[in-house]
Amino acid sequence: MRLAAVDVGTNSTRLLVADVAGGRIVAEHAREMVITRLGRGVDRARRFDPAALGRTLEVLGGYAATCDRLGVEAVRVVATSATRDARNREELAAGVRRRLGVAPEILTGDQEAAATFAGATAGLPGPGRTLVIDVGGGSTELIIGGRPPPGPATPTPASPGLAPSSPPGVAASSGLLGAPDAMISLDVGCVRLTERHLHTDPPTQEELARLRADARAHLDRVPAVLDPASADRVVGVAGTVTTIAAIALGLDRYDPARIHLATVDAAQVAATADMLCAMTVAQRAALPVMAAGREDVIAAGALLLTEACELLGFMQIMASETDILDGVLLGLAGC
Repeated sequence: MRLAAVDVGTNSTRLLVADVAGGRIVAEHAREMVITRLGRGVDRARRFDPAALGRTLEVLGGYAATCDRLGVEAVRVVATSATRDARNREELAAGVRRRLGVAPEILTGDQEAAATFAGATAGLPGPGRTLVIDVGGGSTELIIGGRPPPGPATPTPASPGLAPSSPPGVAASSGLLGAPDAMISLDVGCVRLTERHLHTDPPTQEELARLRADARAHLDRVPAVLDPASADRVVGVAGTVTTIAAIALGLDRYDPARIHLATVDAAQVAATADMLCAMTVAQRAALPVMAAGREDVIAAGALLLTEACELLGFMQIMASETDILDGVLLGLAGC
């Protein structure tokens, strides 16, 4: 089957078109990302900014044309943190239906985490207890799995969104390691933290200290839900992690093939965060691996990842280019 998955996130809007057979992705035909910043101002106003919504819908129109050109048989659209928080989310839903012919599914934090785990672990080398961290624009998910949980599994509740999310489509697409056995979604991400705390360029030490304290307050909830020390490896997904990996690797361009499954240690994460926080937005934008539109929020994301390493004891993080998009697409295939 040739399928498409669209992820309407807080910071970026992304598309994956691929063929699925035998429960796995066998051929990719498109993997696209545009930073549309749908979540701009949502943390404060609880509404989509009209310009941000317009940008996002314009990109979705282009994705619809790509799906038509590539002969896609079915499309699945999911929306995450910013859409969960926005009171005018029906405006997004109506625009998605007009352009792509389907209603977007508003994933709960747990559903987002489960889809991310499925995508991030589908192509990992070998088994092993795995903790996945997804630093998004509006939220950060941590998910662990790889050994059967004790006792019966607890079903994920249905999403109170614009369209019902199919539990088999999210939780059952579990890849090599099976379904995760513990997960947590935190209402902090690179866009949300930037808007709350970073108001000068470059940010002041006082702003950075407030951001770190905010991040720590949320990350302190993690040990009550899952045990990071039980993981054999930590896998990081999304733009914050992959950009930090690209910088740490010293790449002269963003190269997904070199970034995928590359390992960055905690000291490199911290050093990269310090470097980014000392730079102006223009200086970050000039880095050869920086995606246009990420330069103003990458410092916040890097600091959040640094705090996660320190508080949760991550010694190193493996970067993954596969993530929620892959999990959503596998779910659409019923894998």
